[in-house]
Amino acid sequence: MAGWKHFEEIAAWQHSHRVKLRVYELLERPRIKRDVKLSTQLREAARSAPSNIAEGFGRFGNKEFARFARMSKGSLHESLNHLIDARDQRMITGDELLTEEHHIKKAINAVTGLIRHLERTDGPNRT
Repeated sequence: MAGWKHFEEIAAWQHSHRVKLRVYELLERPRIKRDVKLSTQLREAARSAPSNIAEGFGRFGNKEFARFARMSKGSLHESLNHLIDARDQRMITGDELLTEEHHIKKAINAVTGLIRHLERTDGPNRT
């Protein structure tokens, strides 16, 4: 698959992983920690994005990998929605939301590129 030997080499995974780490930093804030439902949902959405890319990479073909990449993209959108909610509740500032949105959109664009690549190419012969 485009010469990748490990899922960590895929730009979409790298950007998604960066988003996850940034979310983990925000989750350390006491006000966000106290909102258990929001923090749990945000953590799971952010975690899901790189996890789905990793899982898709381990599957047998590009079609199935693309399906997991689409789930990753959905998780990134969900993460952004939770961050908008955090802003609405004044847990993060508007400027912080813009910064996180920038990183999430970079990850979404990378995942979209991965999906396009996977849809246009044949998968590797794996057994």
